[in-house]
Amino acid sequence: MGWSWCSRPILNYNAAKHNLSGRDTKERALIDMYIEGVADLNAKFRPLPVTPPDEKDAKITLIKESTTNRYLPAFENVLKSHGQDYLVGNRLSRADIHLVELLYLVEELDPNLLANFPLLKALKTRISNLPTVKKFLQPGSPRKPPVDEKILEKARKILKF
Repeated sequence: MGWSWCSRPILNYNAAKHNLSGRDTKERALIDMYIEGVADLNAKFRPLPVTPPDEKDAKITLIKESTTNRYLPAFENVLKSHGQDYLVGNRLSRADIHLVELLYLVEELDPNLLANFPLLKALKTRISNLPTVKKFLQPGSPRKPPVDEKILEKARKILKF
């Protein structure tokens, strides 16, 4: 579920098409706020594949610390504060989808990072079990694998960096 420059516009289009953008302006504002939080953490992950090897461990440590000390607790607290299954309005929204996409990225970095966040793990499971999402996550689906050296080398050749 790689995050790219076109992921949000595509998700926004589909969210509007399938009524995942909130029922009123208050819900839309909350959804937008949560998506910005997801994007903020996601931005920390983006440069990781091109981080020089001698800097990578330090960068990973910083990402893990901010993930478990700042971002995941904030989202966990949202779910805890209202006791509902989703972030906004007790129904699936695009904020939940963006967050679950990020939770997969977090798990790819270190599966233990979600250990202390049972409500986020439950949200990830709930959304991952939706029939269309479940199908998307199956092997052979269009879901992009994590960036590895082979993919990075191909990108370097194409983009000449």
